[in-house]
Amino acid sequence: MKKYKAAVVSVNPDGLKKVYTEKQISQIAEITDLYPGIGTVENVENGDLKDVEVLFSTWGMLRLNAEQLEKMPKLQAVFYAAGAVDYFAEPFFDKNIKVLSAWTANAIPVAEFCLAQIILALKGYFQSTRRFNCPENRKRDLIGPGAYGETVALIGSGAVSNYLQKLLKNVNLNVVVVPSFAENREELIEKVFATAQVVSNHLPNRDDDEGVLNGKHFASMRPGAVFINTGRGRQVKEAEMIEVLEKRPDLTALLDVTYPEPPEEDSKLYKLDNVFLSPHLAGSLNDETHRMVDFMIEEYLRFANGEKLQFEVDPSMLLSAKRPK
Repeated sequence: MKKYKAAVVSVNPDGLKKVYTEKQISQIAEITDLYPGIGTVENVENGDLKDVEVLFSTWGMLRLNAEQLEKMPKLQAVFYAAGAVDYFAEPFFDKNIKVLSAWTANAIPVAEFCLAQIILALKGYFQSTRRFNCPENRKRDLIGPGAYGETVALIGSGAVSNYLQKLLKNVNLNVVVVPSFAENREELIEKVFATAQVVSNHLPNRDDDEGVLNGKHFASMRPGAVFINTGRGRQVKEAEMIEVLEKRPDLTALLDVTYPEPPEEDSKLYKLDNVFLSPHLAGSLNDETHRMVDFMIEEYLRFANGEKLQFEVDPSMLLSAKRPK
């Protein structure tokens, strides 16, 4: 295996150390010829990284322009231990530098989070506990259909949705998936909102997906249905969703993302009893972030051994790219 000259880089060294453990840094040092410390933009400008061939990073990756990249003429690949690379990747693509991302690793905790919410939603947990905690209505109110034979809809077919589908195979459910780029996607979305007991949003974070989930969809939901959003808040027309939730207290919305994020201080999302907000915590956090580094170390080993790469980002995957037809 070839030992490439490598550097771990970040604009936020303290943040990087929360993602990369000392053990993982030591592992990278064993399999590469590693530049000491954490590289910065200043190191690039000074030519300190002129011989570096691969970079390791995470959130806080250096945003380098073409002129700065000229000072790293040997750079071949970036191993990014996080998800979306849009904010830094284009200048690297322009110079044919590979960008590898741990988006699949980041999808795992989101899917696990959704699995837990789906099971609880089918048990009627959110509606029942809300009623049980109300002194005027404290009774053993079992209103959920249960996690057997019900229909669950996943809107979107990316990494999170794909992993969640695997997890849901262990539960006896009818899982319906709306492909992210299906020609009849609008028709399929209308259908699943009207028929599924739980609808979970996993659409990609693209400008052309803004506002695709609207009040008409929420108004058509079955009695007692639940909507889960771990995608992006801007994919929902929130004012229209709120209007329906005010009229339909039987519905429940579990929102890990909103638009804006967090909601404005006077937002009705804070006040509605049938809305459960969480602070965008479904993705990798704390110990889970170390898995993303492991994925990138494994990808580097494939790269160094001349094997097929699994997590290379194609320019067509960027949010700025045109929607596939």
